[in-house]
Amino acid sequence: MKKIVLMIVAMMSMTMTYAENENNNATLNADAYNMNINMRKLAVTLGLNGDQMEAVEDIHNNFCNEMKLAAAANSDEREALVDNAVRKDIRYMHYVLDRKQYRTYLMLLNVTLQNRGLK
Repeated sequence: MKKIVLMIVAMMSMTMTYAENENNNATLNADAYNMNINMRKLAVTLGLNGDQMEAVEDIHNNFCNEMKLAAAANSDEREALVDNAVRKDIRYMHYVLDRKQYRTYLMLLNVTLQNRGLK
């Protein structure tokens, strides 16, 4: 009887540890999809004028919303949703930014995605 009780306690503690790790991984993954940035610093880094800053902010807000949708989606669909969001963001930014600004933006976006484990 004593062995059965100890085995049940051991199984429950292992199950709780496993469930805790799963919740932590889900939280970390959700944080990785949060793409909010300081727009003023981005504007200074890229050398944006007023019109460009407004357009970039709108494009980036749309990108953030799409990344939030990707974070909430099933793991099977996430990669496709992230790729689609990145493609749209790059296409719209290419229209707004000049060549030098666009290259700098691509570098920043690639580094951000790699650091967060999304690429």
